[in-house]
Amino acid sequence: MALSYKAKRRWSLVILLVALPIYIVVALNVLTFFWEAPNRPPILLELLVYMVAGILWILPFKKVFLGVGQADPDADTDGR
Repeated sequence: MALSYKAKRRWSLVILLVALPIYIVVALNVLTFFWEAPNRPPILLELLVYMVAGILWILPFKKVFLGVGQADPDADTDGR
């Protein structure tokens, strides 16, 4: 089922304001659990892992964010 424009906008706000902060906290805690101070990897590897984790969160939500920044395609365009 395709989402309407308004539904996409609402879901994108929920994802950005609720789901993303939760994902960040969970990802940091999981990675910190595996990499405690004595077993910490090199800084470049750690940076790469955090960059990949920062990109992976968007993949399931790609369709929700597509077209959200555009004008509403269902809106009246007669200038009112």
